[in-house]
Amino acid sequence: MSRTEFIIWTAVILFVAFCLGWFANWLVHRFTRVSAADVGELDRMSQELHEAEETRDQAITYLQQREAELTNQLSQTEAELRAAMDGLRDARQEAEELRAYVERANAS
Repeated sequence: MSRTEFIIWTAVILFVAFCLGWFANWLVHRFTRVSAADVGELDRMSQELHEAEETRDQAITYLQQREAELTNQLSQTEAELRAAMDGLRDARQEAEELRAYVERANAS
């Protein structure tokens, strides 16, 4: 086998390998191609996912606002309760002082 024949046979073998690889690639892409219906379904699903994420974000925002309102309301109620308890304590102390004064006045 001469040098020229060797080069020709190598070129033929490489060309055949290239053609087989290209044909295999074409077959793989032919059988794994996504149909238009699948693309439409994926578009619909992505749109629904986007809407669900927006709804979730709105719900989170609403819950955070509601939590802030309830925390504020709880703080106000606790402050009112403390004020009422202080007033009740002062009223009891005053009533006790008046009772003691009346008892001393009656005793004399």
